[in-house]
Amino acid sequence: MANESMLKFVGREQAYPAKRDATHRAEDFQEIAGRYAVAAAEDQAGRCSQCGVPYCSVHCPLHNHIPDWLRLTAEGRLREAYELSNATSTMPEICGRICPQDRLCEGNCVIEFSGHGAVTIGSVEKFITDTAWEEGWVEPLVPGPARGLSVGVIGAGPAGLSAAEYLRGYGYDVHVYDRHDRAGGLLTYGIPGFKLEKPVVMRRVERLKAGGIVFHEGFSVGEDARLDELRQRHDAILIATGVYKARNVDVDGAAAEGVIAALDYLTASNRKGFGDTVEAFEDGRLDAAGKNVVVIGGGDTAMDCVRTAIRQGAKSVKCLYRRDRANMPGSQREVANAEEEGAEFVWLSAPLGFEGGEAVHAVRANRMRLGAADASGRRSPEVDPGGEFALEADMVIKALGFDAEDLPGLFGAPELGVSRWGTVLVDSRTLMTSLDGVFAAGDIVRGASLVVWAIRDGRDVASAMHKWLKNKAKNERQAA
Repeated sequence: MANESMLKFVGREQAYPAKRDATHRAEDFQEIAGRYAVAAAEDQAGRCSQCGVPYCSVHCPLHNHIPDWLRLTAEGRLREAYELSNATSTMPEICGRICPQDRLCEGNCVIEFSGHGAVTIGSVEKFITDTAWEEGWVEPLVPGPARGLSVGVIGAGPAGLSAAEYLRGYGYDVHVYDRHDRAGGLLTYGIPGFKLEKPVVMRRVERLKAGGIVFHEGFSVGEDARLDELRQRHDAILIATGVYKARNVDVDGAAAEGVIAALDYLTASNRKGFGDTVEAFEDGRLDAAGKNVVVIGGGDTAMDCVRTAIRQGAKSVKCLYRRDRANMPGSQREVANAEEEGAEFVWLSAPLGFEGGEAVHAVRANRMRLGAADASGRRSPEVDPGGEFALEADMVIKALGFDAEDLPGLFGAPELGVSRWGTVLVDSRTLMTSLDGVFAAGDIVRGASLVVWAIRDGRDVASAMHKWLKNKAKNERQAA
């Protein structure tokens, strides 16, 4: 049966779920693609070649059992496929939506190398888990036998939520502290609905709350309680704050009104999607409607800003990036989606200054060219002499990446060890920081990265914390 269902890639074309027409989808914040019908999901899963060395799994940070759940899907065994996909990931339907599959699993698919087009792994993963939610196959979070120990998790993003789920499963009392009024971190406030509709995130959070994890929302560590106070409340602490400090562009006019940070802009838009009142949106500061918008940057956050501005009714939307299309860090699929929706990319361009006095009205930029390769192997951009130009702009969005905030200062914990970039230092084996019983994981350790890596880090740190807490309890029993 299995062999008859698989290896269909030679005669069966690659087919992603149909995207909605660009004109219509650019008018709302709903996800742009539909979901497979059952037969289509089975057909596409059946294209998998079931290779001996599955590069898709190797290149997945979670090492998901991809060929196995593709085979089960092709055979119509959807509940088993879901259970297997769920065994390695706390958020498979979220990864299916927002992972850059073109750089990870699908980009390393063996049949992609053979010229037949990769298996549509992400779309099948999304289909499996959405079906599981609809059919009631997603089990409640069942806590392990109570250990009488508690853990505090600082940050309710993907790393913190993933760790919290595993720790609750081990039997710990888990308290999650987050500065926002809703859990989810960047999943909730950073990623637009057209990539990840918010009910998809909220149902995950509600499942954790129903499993007994206590959420302290609107809680700022350092203001509402210092780190040492939380250490006294709990037997172990996890720092999983992510990195939120926007990188600045050091040019004239950077402080002008209308020059804004990407996360401020995206958070305001996502809050409006929840129905919140956002003063800076209502008064026009964070609303692109009717404006000439220039986004600076070439990563996925820049793509999110570009596509959000289009949906808000911007007059024009341009994206400035200092390298060319081939050397940009963002997903090529996202670039294609943005172009379909009406964005214009100005490649090999870098800002020179923002004009307009108090309020920005133009961006001066330099033409760039690619020089020698840097340490990462990418060719470094350099100024192309005589290539200066200007773009009309009423709103400039800085999407140049994120750095760590000053956590030792914010948390009132000067003894917390950090790197020269501000990321928290951990022991590579125990994942513990310089403070006994305080662990860290996710972007606050590795720097700005992918959601799937944050989920993996959350899984790893939960295991490390469990081991440490068991040893601590054992030593205390022996001492008594």
